[in-house]
Amino acid sequence: MAQEDRGRLNLHAEFVLSSPRVDECPEWDIPEYAFIGRSNVGKSSLINKLVGRKGLAKTSGSPGKTQLINLFKIDRGTWVLADLPGYGYAKVSKVMRGSFSTMIGRYVRERKNLALVFVLIDGRLDPQQADLDFLKQLGLWEVPFALVFTKADKVSGSVLMKNRAAFEKAFMEDWDELPPWFQTSAQTGYGRDKLLAYIESINLQLRESGPLT
Repeated sequence: MAQEDRGRLNLHAEFVLSSPRVDECPEWDIPEYAFIGRSNVGKSSLINKLVGRKGLAKTSGSPGKTQLINLFKIDRGTWVLADLPGYGYAKVSKVMRGSFSTMIGRYVRERKNLALVFVLIDGRLDPQQADLDFLKQLGLWEVPFALVFTKADKVSGSVLMKNRAAFEKAFMEDWDELPPWFQTSAQTGYGRDKLLAYIESINLQLRESGPLT
């Protein structure tokens, strides 16, 4: 069972907009961090735990709850959190799944202030082809990303290690090196501090290097 991280207090979060169009998103030089994963990976629950605010991202027992680009200013505009629709299986039509794919593709390719994409991977499962395919596409688009293995409290540590090792092996069939990765639990808060510290380290680098836009 994952142990709880005890660190930063709840973050100030301000809702900005929900939109199906990337060209409706504000233009600014604030670093933006996108969170995305297969449907039912626990993305909304993790976002809420990360910010420390229940209900910020809408959760549901049915996959595919997030259907728009949702932007939130965090820490009074220090950075922006983008909650994106899931990829892979969801109880929506093929047409809607196609629109999700187009929306996500345009966002990650066109968003000039996008600092990083956090790709959430279900730590309970063996490697999923949908995850590997999405990561390969990010590579082709030259979009920086990190891996977040979710639901660390749902299985034993040995199972988590086995699944992560299997994922890394499958990943390395197409890549030269592993990206940064994190292990988390939305239930206990495990991994929250490390994720926030990583975001802060990138923010510091960006402040030293100049505006993103």
